[in-house]
Amino acid sequence: MTNTTDAFSELNTRLRRAQLLDSIGQLLGWDEQVNLPADSVAHRAAQHAALAETAHAALSDPKIGELLAVLEAQVKTLTSDQQIVVRWARRDYDRATKLPAEFVREKAEQGSRGYHAWAEAKKNADFASYAPVLEKNLELAKREAGYLGQAAAPYDYMIDKHDPGMSAAVIEKLFDELKAGLVPFVREVTASKTKARADLMRGFPVEQQRAFLREVTQKIGFNYERGRIDVSLHPFCSGTGADIRMTTRFDADNPLDSLFSSIHETGHGLYEQGLASDQHHTALGQAAGMGVHESQSRLWENQVARSRGFWKFFEPKFRTAFSEQLKDVSSDEFYLAINAVEPTLIRVDADEVTYNLHVVLRFELEKKLFAGTLAVRDLPKAWNESAQALLGLTPANDREGVLQDVHWSDGAFGYFPSYCIGNMMAAQLWYHALSLRPQLEEEFARGDFTWLLGWLREMIHAQGKRLDTLGLVRHATGEELSPKWLLRYLRERYGALYLK
Repeated sequence: MTNTTDAFSELNTRLRRAQLLDSIGQLLGWDEQVNLPADSVAHRAAQHAALAETAHAALSDPKIGELLAVLEAQVKTLTSDQQIVVRWARRDYDRATKLPAEFVREKAEQGSRGYHAWAEAKKNADFASYAPVLEKNLELAKREAGYLGQAAAPYDYMIDKHDPGMSAAVIEKLFDELKAGLVPFVREVTASKTKARADLMRGFPVEQQRAFLREVTQKIGFNYERGRIDVSLHPFCSGTGADIRMTTRFDADNPLDSLFSSIHETGHGLYEQGLASDQHHTALGQAAGMGVHESQSRLWENQVARSRGFWKFFEPKFRTAFSEQLKDVSSDEFYLAINAVEPTLIRVDADEVTYNLHVVLRFELEKKLFAGTLAVRDLPKAWNESAQALLGLTPANDREGVLQDVHWSDGAFGYFPSYCIGNMMAAQLWYHALSLRPQLEEEFARGDFTWLLGWLREMIHAQGKRLDTLGLVRHATGEELSPKWLLRYLRERYGALYLK
């Protein structure tokens, strides 16, 4: 076949089938964490393995290689968007063809087993039972990097999987600059005599929480005709804009956890729903990377949903839903609770001021694991020492420490830095948006979030993978990614509350 139009059309058809198979796998994963009966674990692992093998075969079909060769030979006849599709399809095809089918199956089975081993180990605070799983996942990650010609730099390979264009060296430079400004600020804030009331949030009925968070997430733009929210052990978001699945968790004595977890996952969902709906199978309709994804979730969760303007609109509604629980709580006390700062051992419970130190901790430990300077068996001790050094806290057990996150259970190494990259990008986007639209918070106070969502759709969502993380930041803000905006944001918001 030499006609590029026909070749590109057939490539699209084959990429669409591979993407559909992948989306089925995501749906199985969502169901596994939301609905799966306890005794069906082994069967689901086999389903994952069979589907992963099928999806891998579709993506590594030699016909795709032939079509790519035709298109690459006549690349100058392609449009710029078609060239992007071909370039990313080549990257994905090369990765798929260099990974043996038996390895793909083994990794899928291990990921499913790993999740359940982690859940059981976390419940029992028993790292020893989980260590062999983690050792196997680390070995699989290094083996995967080797298949892709990255045996000498397996951690860079894992980082690039999640955030194309990023590396450990780039992240280390950003994190070092962030730490230099953040650590002393954390000490200032945590030493402040101003404290949020610890007993403020008690006895908030779950069903009313559920109704309120649905109203909030719908108001900021989530389309429930193409998505839903359920309950899981660890909040997450999966799927595509055509069918996006989110989860949260509820606690009657901590309603802000479910609310902000839901807003966070809604940020992910809004990004997916904003990607080109007819291009989910190509780079034109796929997220630029997990750091960018996190920038969308963190911007909505923090810059927007913790702002004064946001709560000028939603506080009366929240008080109506929970009038008895909030009858003795002033607006200032309520807003301070929303922006409470209290060092915690648990990353997902961390406040904005200390959150990034949790990510730095994980990044530094991952580097050592991949460098071979830290053995898996020694991970709990290293974790506890780092927690004390960075957060001033030491876990009482491994449930509070090394076992708290799900990510390593299926080998998602190199993912944690995305959270902090996302926080930096969110703050940078926020300040640029404010420079274009100074009245944003006034619009929030009227319940109007349309301009911000529209701007993000244009500058971030609509771009797909046309740019990598660093390029997308330059495109949207006109500057290189920098932690200075995050440091400015934290000082302005939290300094005003705690350092008066």
